[in-house]
Amino acid sequence: MDQTYMKEKPVLPLLLSMSLPMVVSMLVNSLYNIVDSYFVARISEEAMTALSLVYPVQNLVNAVTIGYGVGINAVISFYLGARDQEKADRAAAQGILVSAVHGIILTIGCIALMPWFLRMFTSDEILIDLSMRYSRIVFGFSVMIALSLAYEKIFQAVGRMRSTMLCLMAGCIANIILDPIMIFGLGPVPAMGIEGAALATGLGQTLSVVLYLVSCKIRPIPVHIRLRNFVPDGSMIRRLYGIGIPAAFSLALPSILISALNGILSAFSQSYVLVLGIYYKLQTFLYLPASGIIQGMRPLVGYNYGAGESGRVRQICRTALWMSALIMVVGTILCLTVPGQLMALFTSNSQTVDMGAEALRIISAGFIISAVSVTFSGTLEGLGMGGSSFLISLFRYILIIIPGAFLLSRMTGASGVWHSFWITEGVTAVFSWIILKRAFRKMDKG
Repeated sequence: MDQTYMKEKPVLPLLLSMSLPMVVSMLVNSLYNIVDSYFVARISEEAMTALSLVYPVQNLVNAVTIGYGVGINAVISFYLGARDQEKADRAAAQGILVSAVHGIILTIGCIALMPWFLRMFTSDEILIDLSMRYSRIVFGFSVMIALSLAYEKIFQAVGRMRSTMLCLMAGCIANIILDPIMIFGLGPVPAMGIEGAALATGLGQTLSVVLYLVSCKIRPIPVHIRLRNFVPDGSMIRRLYGIGIPAAFSLALPSILISALNGILSAFSQSYVLVLGIYYKLQTFLYLPASGIIQGMRPLVGYNYGAGESGRVRQICRTALWMSALIMVVGTILCLTVPGQLMALFTSNSQTVDMGAEALRIISAGFIISAVSVTFSGTLEGLGMGGSSFLISLFRYILIIIPGAFLLSRMTGASGVWHSFWITEGVTAVFSWIILKRAFRKMDKG
């Protein structure tokens, strides 16, 4: 249960050991989403459309639960580094308590508001019926989603990255196996259609929670989740929200950005909207490993900050920055050398491929510099400065790129939208550096 390796082990191997399991688990999660969509598409085109209609609300559930989980992770890491076991234990228990409450509220709220939400986008009663049949079940598992993410962040905070990877992978694999069985029926299991897809997803998430609980029993983690610590503690909950709320908002910002850019691009051609959608599918595989590095870095920053190891915090940040930049170099090379081939993975229309290839070449100019804002934002979360991290996200996803895309598109056409990406990354990198520099000064003063 000794956590001192977080401040003693060489930074590069330590960061790799913390990050690689998260990269693997996130890749599995991506595969699970693809397989999930594949099987639902086999039901009917309407079923796939229904899934797409429900997706933004599922994204909201994920933003709330993951964002609060970031707060749990940072606070536990800090108190463990400060050798304050009692507060670390309380942070874990309060995190689980509030996550469960979030799950209950999200279950009731999402199911109640879904009919109104769906009618904003369609009047097709068949689509609304399919969407409601799916959402009633999938949102019924919101408590399990919230608890799974709370335990995931607790395990990450204490360095149990392999356990996290195994629990996540087990849930994802279970969902992949259950999807065809429950959707189409196999043996004694009746064909449940779209409800089967929702149930398979919920059961996969439930399995992850069960495995986290079993893991805690078999191999206790360095925080003790005791019954007495579940009594609501206002000051601890405020601290968790202080980091969790900005993180949740940050996770919701990309959805706003995509909607705004779709509105700008649709004025030129729907093909550009398709190109933007394909770009976001491709960039997921680029930013996924970078995100895994940030998840591995965050508890290390929090622990060493709590332990007063400011020099090591800087070293961890620099190492994570170079690792993220290396990934972005690979992405840049691919987008410059084979952009057409990448676009052709998602469309056979030669005109769209050409338009997309141009977009990838332009956007990729900002990949390498984007490592700065991505890494510095994660560092600030590890330092418990969720507000500063959110400010970087606000610059990156809203304040610069949306006005920039609008103005440039009026001057140069649709290509102006693509140019706004690398311009935004450059400006945000400078802004991120200024914020982190001030945060480090504050850290040094204690």
